[in-house]
Formats: sequence, C-alpha cells, structure tokens
Amino acid sequence: MSRRLSLTAALLAGLLVSASAARAGTPVDLALVLTVDCSYSVDAREFALQAQGLAQAFLDRSVVEAIAAGPNHAIAVSVVQWSSAASQVLVLPWTVVGDADSAAAVAVRLAAMRRLTHDGATSIASAIDYGVALLEAAPLAAMRRAIDISSDGRNNSGIDVRAARNAAVARGITVNGLAILNEVPTLHYYFEQHVVGGSGAFVVVAGSYDDYVAAIRRKIIREIAGDRLSDAGENAPRPAARRPAAARFAIGGKG
Repeated sequence: MSRRLSLTAALLAGLLVSASAARAGTPVDLALVLTVDCSYSVDAREFALQAQGLAQAFLDRSVVEAIAAGPNHAIAVSVVQWSSAASQVLVLPWTVVGDADSAAAVAVRLAAMRRLTHDGATSIASAIDYGVALLEAAPLAAMRRAIDISSDGRNNSGIDVRAARNAAVARGITVNGLAILNEVPTLHYYFEQHVVGGSGAFVVVAGSYDDYVAAIRRKIIREIAGDRLSDAGENAPRPAARRPAAARFAIGGKG
C-alpha cells in the first residue's frame, strides 16, 4: 500500500496549481474526486458525452442548490482522466465550488477538457488509488471525502480492485460508482460487489453513454447531499433515456 500512496508526493506539484482556488484548511462539506473513463472501450463521442455531462451538471440549478444547502455551503472538486494502471491525468486540480459563478467556472473548464491519457486497459483500482492520493494531499478541511468512479467495464489492469476500494474505505473515503451498461449489461452488479464501499456508498446506472448526462447529474447531487437526500431507488437499473439534445459546448477530444 505504501508504494501506491507514494503517488501523493508526485501529485503535490499538481495540487499547488489550485492553491488560489483551494486554500489550506478551506472548510467544505465534501471533497469529491470525479473520474473520467478513457480506456480502449471509450471512443471520442463517448468521451465527449462524459465531458458534456460533467460540465452541464455544474450548470444545473439543483446542483448549486444542493451545495448551498450544506453547512459550509461549499464543496471541493477535482477531475481525473484514467485508463490503464500507468495512465491517470489530473485535469482539474482541487477547486472550491460555493455558488453559481464558481460552478459555472468549473463547467467552462470541463467543457473545454481534451482527452489527455494514453489509450489503455481499464484500471479502476489505479483510478481509486490516484483518488486516495489526491484526497490525502488535499489542502482542505472536508467533512466527507468521496471518489466517483464512472466506467463501462470491469477492472482488468493493476491490482485487485477490491484491495484498492478497501484501502480507500479504511481511510474514511467513500467510493461511489456510475456503471454504464453499453458494454457489460450486468456491470452494476460488479460495481456493487467489487468497486463501491464506505459510508453511504451507492451505484447509479446509465443504460448507455447517451444516458450519462442525466445520470452524472443525479449522482453528483446525491454525493453532495449525503444523508440529506433519501433516494432508495437510485441503485435500480433504469430504462434507456431519450438521446440528449445537442451539446451546449464544443468539447475537444482525440480518437
């Protein structure tokens, strides 16, 4: 475990970039690592839908209202792209979101996000480890800490994903999941058994990447609200939603 946590030192340089946005000791209700699957199974369109979904979530009034309803009226977010065990890229260092303006600023950055990882296998375990290192090094006073794993596949690279999950939970970190079922129709069961864990952990289901925009919004609201939101039916698979309207943003990406 010490080898994986040694990532913390390497990540500190990236975290310093966000010093103006997340000052040491900043009190927040939630420190949330959002992850973007960039493995071989994700094509350019599917990557763009992930970027679009994250950006639109931070423009959503319900998300901003959920943030405002917390005791500190603020959360901190970071965003990581990932694929194989050797490829994770921090694309949004820790940034505090406390109102509509700061949420919109995050949305602009996510809308412009380009695909920066190497194409590779699916290492959910390494994405969790990277998220743990980010949270352990975060310059924040967070009431809750969570890693948001979104993926369309099972862990097939790096260590056993359950070991990574258990290590995160042992540090008081919750791992939540968004299972995208276009590749593996039973992926949500795999997520429930192998990926998610910790206080209040849950899985949200998207039938395909076309459903991702709505699913990530629901997921982020639930993560922000925590115990304030009762949504016992969230884990149940949903029928495929209608294809979302044209993207509001021009989102770059590579094939």
